[in-house]
Amino acid sequence: MLELPFNPPIQHINLPAFNNNSVTVYMKRDDMLHPFVSGNKWRKLFYVLDDAQQKNSTHLVSFGGAFSNHLVALACAGAMHGFKTAAFVRGEEVNNHMLNLCKLYGMHLIFVSREAYKNKQELYHEFAQQHVNTYFIDEGGKGELAAKGCTHILNDADGFTHAICAVGTGTTLAGLAQGAQTKNIITEGICVLKGAEEMDKEIAELAGFKIKVHHNFSCGGYAKTNTELLDFINHFAQHTGILLDQVYTAKMMLALSKLIAENYYPKNSKILAIHTGGLLGMLSIV
Repeated sequence: MLELPFNPPIQHINLPAFNNNSVTVYMKRDDMLHPFVSGNKWRKLFYVLDDAQQKNSTHLVSFGGAFSNHLVALACAGAMHGFKTAAFVRGEEVNNHMLNLCKLYGMHLIFVSREAYKNKQELYHEFAQQHVNTYFIDEGGKGELAAKGCTHILNDADGFTHAICAVGTGTTLAGLAQGAQTKNIITEGICVLKGAEEMDKEIAELAGFKIKVHHNFSCGGYAKTNTELLDFINHFAQHTGILLDQVYTAKMMLALSKLIAENYYPKNSKILAIHTGGLLGMLSIV
């Protein structure tokens, strides 16, 4: 069985925006798990890699966009644990810092059209016919095993009334909420995609129950930014020493500040925000 490197710290966030109404905010620093397999990527790959080992698979195959943190994490984790890795990349062939890291870790990149990318199972099947001992990993690492890995996020977190995380595929939120059940922690998500309300049903099916997801904090949509978000990232970094990526965690923390200002949380709530890593994505804006 694989092991996580260590339990990352829980840090108090002492900013005026998070201290209204006697509400206190803490952050689980999962971004510190690993420099390249950080945050929820380690969590989501934990049982997936173990399952691949149990099945004697040697070649991990996944999917993602040109700036996918998941692909970098998979390439690094695969190299760490003796797997070959390959990935179908959506869109025209490009070079950037994310894909260069994937190649540095030995990942074979296959660029496909956006139309072809829609049928991941067909792409995987064609690849598996030409390579031995392959193992399918869905885009973003999503799935039941990935959610199971995320159930451990709160293992060392006690005394909190609420937990919150950013939502992309919904896998992290589903696992987080499952792990929170035994601790009586209310779990909610901040969706970073625009117009993705239908995802709520998928998350509920994966978790086994309905979870509250906020859909009005996407800042324009997936990977979109605006001046307010970028200013917030700068302010947060300069007053806490913590970097937030613009795709996921910054949107979560900005949303959290607004929810607190709107008196959404009851007084004396103790909220744990999950830093899911993804900081390599910041290199596209700095």
